[in-house]
Amino acid sequence: MDPDAPANQAPTLAQAVRAKMDGLTPRERKAAKALLAQYPVIGLEPVAVFAQRAHVSAPTILRLIGKLGLSGYPEFQRRLRDELTQQAASPLAKQRFPAEGRGKAGDALSAFGRALVENIEESFQDLPPGEFEEAVKLLSATNRRIYLVGGRFTDAIARYAAAQLRIVRPGVTHLIGQSDNWRDQLLDFRAGDVLILFDIRRYQEDLLQLAGASAARKVAVILITDQWLSPVARHASSVLPTRVSAPSNWDSSVALLAIMEALIAATTETLWDSARERIETLEEMRRLAD
Repeated sequence: MDPDAPANQAPTLAQAVRAKMDGLTPRERKAAKALLAQYPVIGLEPVAVFAQRAHVSAPTILRLIGKLGLSGYPEFQRRLRDELTQQAASPLAKQRFPAEGRGKAGDALSAFGRALVENIEESFQDLPPGEFEEAVKLLSATNRRIYLVGGRFTDAIARYAAAQLRIVRPGVTHLIGQSDNWRDQLLDFRAGDVLILFDIRRYQEDLLQLAGASAARKVAVILITDQWLSPVARHASSVLPTRVSAPSNWDSSVALLAIMEALIAATTETLWDSARERIETLEEMRRLAD
């Protein structure tokens, strides 16, 4: 795959595996879960090593690959290598405006807008319903405390989401400051709490470390990531992939924001009786302050 491919490119292998999961045999499902847990590294190993690590036979691996619509293990590994190339792409390596958008500012704006709309549409279309429902269930359990954090560019979404969730339920915290400060806040994480984490390509090692430490404390990690899947996925109880490619030197976070807003809307609906009381109280506080 070309790292400059348009937003409506074919799903990643991770997305394809998740989409096929319900139709797999128990052994194939075991191999699929091993692949997702160690994505994509385990798939770059020889088929015998992949099978050994997944505790299945090599023919099971090959059957799984066939159900993904691939011709064989060489094509499977080529696809994984292509995805790794896309993951590592720097702003300098990415395409700017598409050919039809160059020259006239209006054409460029229209082309860019279409790409963002496609990102949102495809992200919602490919969103695993079970993963989304599990995330809403976690966010709606008011006995669980919620923590949110993102990367260099995506932390703005974490801060925005924390501000909205704080209105509809208690116990919501945006992790602020440098990553060294996260360890101090990690001390207060309890088993059953929830960490919402945003991480897109050129993934951050400090976020991976935080996710691992949180999972070790039995904190449920909800990962909102790109189509190639952050390494944080291995620690996450819910993984919500989105499309981030855009005709620009920069990735787009629009679909991540849209998925987060869908989570907030569903959580508000689930908690509406108590959320309404909180909103009414807040409105009264604002009225008295005026």
